[in-house]
Amino acid sequence: MYENMSTLDCKDGASKSNEDGVCDEVNNMLHMSLNNTDVVVSVCANCGKEDSDVNNICNKCNKVKYCNAACKKKHKKKHKKDCEEHQRLAAEKHDIELFKEPQAAEDCPICFLRIPTLETGSTYYSCCGKTICSGCECAPLYDHQGNEVDNQKCPFCRTPAPTSDEEANERENKRVEVGDPIAIYNVGNNYREGEYGFTRDYKKALELWHRAAELGDDAAYAGIGYAYENGQGVEIDKKKATHYYERAAIGGNLVARHNLGFMEMEAGNMDRALKHYMIATRGGYSNSLNNIKELHSDEDATKEDYTKALQSYQVYLGEIKSPQRDKAAAADDDYRYY
Repeated sequence: MYENMSTLDCKDGASKSNEDGVCDEVNNMLHMSLNNTDVVVSVCANCGKEDSDVNNICNKCNKVKYCNAACKKKHKKKHKKDCEEHQRLAAEKHDIELFKEPQAAEDCPICFLRIPTLETGSTYYSCCGKTICSGCECAPLYDHQGNEVDNQKCPFCRTPAPTSDEEANERENKRVEVGDPIAIYNVGNNYREGEYGFTRDYKKALELWHRAAELGDDAAYAGIGYAYENGQGVEIDKKKATHYYERAAIGGNLVARHNLGFMEMEAGNMDRALKHYMIATRGGYSNSLNNIKELHSDEDATKEDYTKALQSYQVYLGEIKSPQRDKAAAADDDYRYY
């Protein structure tokens, strides 16, 4: 972008000292631009002062800065209209991101069918870091000669199942050490629940969830949101709960999406609640479908809305159903997948 700098003319009297014919003044400007990018000079929106310490930001739109609180107060009336417009545009941009259709869930690495949304429809294996659907988890294993073998092994990597909580925790910790976000999130859950040999510790759970979320685990954001909503290890803070639920929902977490819908419904924002529930229903979250039915019963959603929700849920079922999964679910409710 700087190759055309040599075409700039020097001011009268300035010397063209380099071989490219660029004057010293332009050279200095370019040097400052390239080598002092960390120097930020702000301008006070009220008095026009330019300085690096002009950093009293409007806390509503975050678009303008002031020298101090006095300048901010003096400029309040002049800034009001622009501030409201900045907020409106920011809200529109946020909603576009929030209500964008998330990516579909991953496929089972064995049968290549979509992983069910229902928690009992799949299992995470810390031996290999794979999430396997309930059908493949319960399917018989065969050796190379076609003989059925002991199925107390990982369906993917064939590692024998752990024989104790200690062994299971050791495997999970190895996944934590290599930065597996699902394993980190799961250990956080163990601290929250105080199970599998862990002492209940909400703060430790939050610490792990933040780490997992930074590595891309959307369920971890949902866990943080739930903690703020219910005061687990932190003070109840609905604003922060909404913030983390939104981050989880944008990433595709349907529990967080459903919770946002419920919060909007409680606040009387039925249109926004319906938007959240429709997205969650398309993703296979049946509780959101039930809430759309409730909205329809209360005349807060149309018959067409409910029909679309039912149809989208049927499409989801068509993507996840299989005889193998049905067989597992029939044998044990722990493997129910819808």
